[in-house]
Amino acid sequence: MMRFLQRLGKSLMLPVACLPIGGILMGIGYWIDPTGWGANSLLALLLIKAGGILIDNMAILFALGVAIGMSKDQEGTSALAAIISWLTVQTMLGTSVVQLILGADATVPAAFAKINNQFIGILCGLIAAGCYNKFYKTNMPDFLGFFAGRRFVPIMTVLTTLVVCIPLYFVWPVVYGFLVWVGESVLGMGAVGAGIYGFLNRLLIPIGMHHALNSVFWFDVAGINDIGKFWGTMEGGVLGQTGMYQAGFFPVMMFGLPGAALAMYHTAKDKKKKVTAGILLSVALCSFLTGVTEPMEFSFMFLAPALYVVHALLTGLSVGIVAALPIRAGFNFSAGFVDWFLSFKAPFAMNSWLLIPIGLVFFVLYYVIFRILIVQLNLKTPGREDDDNAAEMNIELGSSDYAAMAAAILEGVGGAANVTNVDNCITRLRLEVKDRLLVDEKKIKASGAAGVVRPGKTSVQVIIGPKVQFVADEFKKLVK
Repeated sequence: MMRFLQRLGKSLMLPVACLPIGGILMGIGYWIDPTGWGANSLLALLLIKAGGILIDNMAILFALGVAIGMSKDQEGTSALAAIISWLTVQTMLGTSVVQLILGADATVPAAFAKINNQFIGILCGLIAAGCYNKFYKTNMPDFLGFFAGRRFVPIMTVLTTLVVCIPLYFVWPVVYGFLVWVGESVLGMGAVGAGIYGFLNRLLIPIGMHHALNSVFWFDVAGINDIGKFWGTMEGGVLGQTGMYQAGFFPVMMFGLPGAALAMYHTAKDKKKKVTAGILLSVALCSFLTGVTEPMEFSFMFLAPALYVVHALLTGLSVGIVAALPIRAGFNFSAGFVDWFLSFKAPFAMNSWLLIPIGLVFFVLYYVIFRILIVQLNLKTPGREDDDNAAEMNIELGSSDYAAMAAAILEGVGGAANVTNVDNCITRLRLEVKDRLLVDEKKIKASGAAGVVRPGKTSVQVIIGPKVQFVADEFKKLVK
């Protein structure tokens, strides 16, 4: 399971790397025109819409990243299948189709308006990758030959997704409704209830169900309307109370997650620090400036699930503590610096400046706790992946005939029929095999490989050196 989650996390890093610029552009546009969201400024409109191209389509990006990363040979067909799967879910579980199923007089459950989320994107990516891995070599009778091989993948992806939509149709609104009930149940618990909400808000992001809780506390499901009342766009705000479900997110988004990013950077392998710094700096800046945290959270959510639970607990702690204090701040976009600065003018703001010292405390908490856990538990956060060795970077192959080397390695691992997955890191060819007894290490080493590592029962890593990509490309051609 951990290997699966780490591979999933690695697959998400490509789309995650695209997101920070989108969040920053949206944040700057919102800062220019916080009331009109571009209606009062052409520049703000362009920035918000440009950033929204990425942020508003995060689910699609995740579907593509997961499909490509989890497929056997990262071939483009898996990406096409992911788009098909995502479109299938959005259509079949969209409000218009559900309305037709239920009848014109029925009320469509609110859950179906939230079907476009990151969890659905990841699910569609996994469906596409699974269909690709299983069916990309499918043979067909001659009269159906056009649909053989990779062309069969989209067909099976649609059928599989349609099957998955059946349980989702029944389960999605039930789970959504249950979470709304949970949110309503903690409303009378004051600061403790706010803390529980903060914890669940973060914990539910991986499955996209945090919207259910947000609808209770931030909007009108239970009459709280914390956002609207805080900014004075709705009546009923109470000084000292309104904003309690928003203020505690600022210390986490502005300071806590950047502290976590610094801990990940300091614990990354020396040779990976430069690349890791580029990713972490961008996601930390995005979180601090705009409060868009998904790029940061999805960078370690699956690579180190334990850290994500800690993050959720610390968020709950922050929201609960701030709710208990005479501090109130709010947001229209998210809990970043832009909204913190703008919220000083809100009618129900109280002591918003105190969020800075509290945030600095959470910066230290996140940094210390994350650094200790990463080191002590050897968590594979960005820059700490088990994929290469400094000495392996100096390996030189005795021949440049990469095709011959790939063929010899394939023979050594028992042939194409025994290979279930092909991947590579900086210096190693990473293989998954069906039968480990068919692997002949002597034959593999005779190919010119520097060594063989077997980290698991079905895992084989062939040490080749920095030119591994050339060998991997030839190897993938042989196993297709």
